[in-house]
Amino acid sequence: MIMDKEKAETIALQALSFIVRDDGLLERFLVNSGLTPDELKERVREPAFLGGILDEILCDDKDLLNFCNLCSLSPETIILARRALPGGFTLE
Repeated sequence: MIMDKEKAETIALQALSFIVRDDGLLERFLVNSGLTPDELKERVREPAFLGGILDEILCDDKDLLNFCNLCSLSPETIILARRALPGGFTLE
C-alpha cells in the first residue's frame, strides 16, 4: 500500500503537535535534530523535515503507541506515512 504525500504530511503535522505538547519529547527532538525552536517553526512545511518528525516518533515504541492511540492510527499507518516523505525507505 502507498500513501499519498498530502496525507503523510498531515500525519507528520499531527505527530509534531504530539511532540510539542510534551516538554520531554520536544526537548529530545530538538537535541536529536540540532534545531532551535525558531528553526523548527521555519521548517515545519518542508517535506524532508516532516519525515524527520515521523522518524522521531518511530524511534521509540512507547511514543509511537501513545501517538497512535491519541490519533486513532495504526503503527503501520505511521510507517506508510514515513515512506511517502523524502528519505523514507520504500520496498519498491
